[in-house]
Amino acid sequence: MLIKNYIDKLCLYVYIFCMESENKLTVKERKFFSLVTRAVFANPFSDERNRFDLEISGLSPDTASPEILDKVFQAVDREIKALEKKGQADINSFSGDDHERVKNSLLFYVYHQYAQAFDTLIMDQREAGDTPLKVSFAGKLMSALIKYGFREAEACRYFAIFYQMRRAYFFIERSLVGTSPSMRQLRLNLWNNVFTYDIGLYEKYLWNRMEDFSTLLLGETGTGKGTAAAAIGRSGFIPYNEKENCFEDSFTRSLISLNLSQFPEALIESELFGHRKGAFTGAIETHKGILEQCGQYSTIFLDEIGETAIPVQIKLLQVLQERVYSPVGGHEKKRFQGRVIAATNRDINKLRANGRFRDDFFYRLCSDTITVPPLRQRLEEDPDELDWLLSHTVERLIGKPSPELADIVRDVISIELGNHYHWPGNVRELEQCVRRVLLKRSYSGDKKETRPDEKTHLLSGIESGSMDAQTLLGNYCIMLYQRFGTFEEVSRRVNLDRRTVKKYIQSAK
Repeated sequence: MLIKNYIDKLCLYVYIFCMESENKLTVKERKFFSLVTRAVFANPFSDERNRFDLEISGLSPDTASPEILDKVFQAVDREIKALEKKGQADINSFSGDDHERVKNSLLFYVYHQYAQAFDTLIMDQREAGDTPLKVSFAGKLMSALIKYGFREAEACRYFAIFYQMRRAYFFIERSLVGTSPSMRQLRLNLWNNVFTYDIGLYEKYLWNRMEDFSTLLLGETGTGKGTAAAAIGRSGFIPYNEKENCFEDSFTRSLISLNLSQFPEALIESELFGHRKGAFTGAIETHKGILEQCGQYSTIFLDEIGETAIPVQIKLLQVLQERVYSPVGGHEKKRFQGRVIAATNRDINKLRANGRFRDDFFYRLCSDTITVPPLRQRLEEDPDELDWLLSHTVERLIGKPSPELADIVRDVISIELGNHYHWPGNVRELEQCVRRVLLKRSYSGDKKETRPDEKTHLLSGIESGSMDAQTLLGNYCIMLYQRFGTFEEVSRRVNLDRRTVKKYIQSAK
């Protein structure tokens, strides 16, 4: 009994000693690091994240985004260095909620220190192709995490998540440009598709389980469903191999695409599941399907999924449910390791109602459903989005920004199509429009889109009394421009300066 009492007292003294020696954040530090934690877990494309960044930085809402992030990092840098000065910049110095606050803030700090290095690695890897590159800054980043109290295994995993986060931001932010609400929502949805709505839960439970979450992309032809799929597919988790000083795979191999409408029904199963030699007439050798080509860290993109026949849907359903399949002509069970993204431009509900798309396949496919908006909707929400898209397209075509070429394309669109052209081919049509204008300085639009002759349109407006003065002058300027070919000549004839003529032409339609 005496020994038991002695042990109990000893345990109590040890506990009290540990509690007294444990660091605690001050009220000010706790408030600051709590705010940083909330920013860490927020979607970077959300208004919520922007509010947190503004509060941390102390800047006004009209400040440019890069400046806000710089100020946020500077604020975090000051607080981390203050902890270092006190000898408390170590996650093991704290417990409970303070431990989580400091841990998340240190992760944020290290991640943003190496953001530019990650971007350079992404661009270099994209150029290098399928062989994973050595990571020159890995040792420094890992050492920083270990210095702050993270175990080596933890540091490796967080390093891989940092790389994943940077790839996701890189491909979503740079590939899907636009200022309209529908595009901002699309970018937010794509980030959530990769990391879920709460990256804290993702890091804790799901970082190695996302193959169970399939995605269905909906949208008209040419809206950019393939670009959205690529942003998801290139942003999967890839472990870091510390021994080899590189990531286990290159993200350039992580998306395998198959347009199902390109193949006759008899060959689709072979393209998906592969076939054995002699499985059918013409099968002179064994063929690997894309399911077998898709590795552990890869995603397959099945475009035009609405075109698949019912028997193929049944087999794909088995793949999604059981993760196994058999090549055509074989009985061997193979395991599928990757993630599935599918897309269609068809009305999926009509296909289901007509019995052409199985309900059970739909329900298993749509862990997440994302709609890519048509271009006309984007421009209705924000007409300035057209200028963003033109600048982005021109830069991609020639390899650098060119306001001059973007302005030439914009002028042709304003004059020949007007501001209410519906862009039936969506972003794909816009890209071809840019190419056509750069070749011919002309683009008449999709022939299915009818547009009245300017003179007829002008006279009709005058006769009906339905045209206001600005539109009347704008249409008259368009008619003169089509006849004489320059803003200068139109300016001389209507006695207005060139910039005013251009403005009237652009606002008339």
